[in-house]
Amino acid sequence: MRFAPGLWIAQRYSFARKRFRVINIISAISLTGIIVGVSTLLVVMSVLNGFQQVAWDLFVTVESPAQVLPAEGKDMEVPDSLLAQISRIEGVVSAEPFAEGAAILSGNEKGELVMVKGITRTAHERLMKQTGREMPYFDSETVSVGEMLAYKAKLAPATRVKIFSPELISLGLQSLSQPYLLPALTFPVVEVESVFSLQRIFNDHYVLASEETARRILLQKESLYSGIDVRGSDDRATHTALVRNLRSWIRDNGLENTYIVRPLEEKYRDIFGVMEIEKWVSFSVLMLVIVVAALSLTGSLTMTAIDKRKELFYLRCLGLEKPQFLMIFIMEGGMIGLAGTMAGAVIAWMVCFTQETFGVIELPSKSAFIIDAYPVSMQASDFLIVSGTTIAVSLLVSLYPAFKAAGIASSKSLSDKAD
Repeated sequence: MRFAPGLWIAQRYSFARKRFRVINIISAISLTGIIVGVSTLLVVMSVLNGFQQVAWDLFVTVESPAQVLPAEGKDMEVPDSLLAQISRIEGVVSAEPFAEGAAILSGNEKGELVMVKGITRTAHERLMKQTGREMPYFDSETVSVGEMLAYKAKLAPATRVKIFSPELISLGLQSLSQPYLLPALTFPVVEVESVFSLQRIFNDHYVLASEETARRILLQKESLYSGIDVRGSDDRATHTALVRNLRSWIRDNGLENTYIVRPLEEKYRDIFGVMEIEKWVSFSVLMLVIVVAALSLTGSLTMTAIDKRKELFYLRCLGLEKPQFLMIFIMEGGMIGLAGTMAGAVIAWMVCFTQETFGVIELPSKSAFIIDAYPVSMQASDFLIVSGTTIAVSLLVSLYPAFKAAGIASSKSLSDKAD
């Protein structure tokens, strides 16, 4: 039997009126369960994607999507020629050096361990534009501190504080036996220009400054930096290609022992890792709903096979073999799964599009969040994975009814079927 007749028979069995209403009810329950399960799963995954996108957008205000770092040590030289080469890589929009390292901040009453990041003038201007700030966060001699850090250290604009590298402590111990090191034991004193509120990690222990001030605090030489911030387009979907192109450039130029590429999600592995785990745990749990709905197809298809036992025998008399009977019922289950999957995907897209455009469902406490409504970010890969998995489950649960139908068609005698 060719494919087209088998498809036509499967369609007749799936959507034609059946003799027993209970079969219609079970089939409707299966179809409805698949539609509800697929649409719910896709909406939940899209919302979790939205929260990941919000976190990503907050991080890239200060951090870059990818960084080029020294393969060994913590400092590297960044000549203009290197920046020019990186800027010519496909997908790279900007490449800017930065100075970053741990330091000790001595405030009015107590000290705090902080992370100092020095950025270029261009990066500073971009930060102001992204956050909608008109006044600079800092100038060439001042710094900007996170909101929570300012609260803990009791800092305010115009406060003068000492910020120094932990290396000064080891230099102080060495100076006990090597007095010529004493001139190096100077504690940089800077003025707090502003207090920022960007993202919790930055607010808790980050100090932003110019690259010159940061290098002075971190005891870096004038020609050395901590690495290069590399930015691509604002679309997160291009991030993987950007990282891949950077790594290909390093490999093609034989610089594996000189530079490494660190993506943003690798630097903050704990945060993005937990969010990714939440997404796929939700996928696993909600997929159980789809599996339960699909399993009811087994009963529906089995009852269909019993109901159509005479027709099955007649088809056998027309020359159908066991593989053809198997195909008919597997295709029937697949068609029901496909119909439910497509309907669920369309409903999920409509719900997500409405939420993304109009923000219909608001967060319970808008004042506690930086956004008013649940964020949504639809990804084609999620739709493909959920749809493919649902259809595969529908085909698998159709195997038992298919073998049952083949057995019914071959186990009865002609006289039994003719009665």
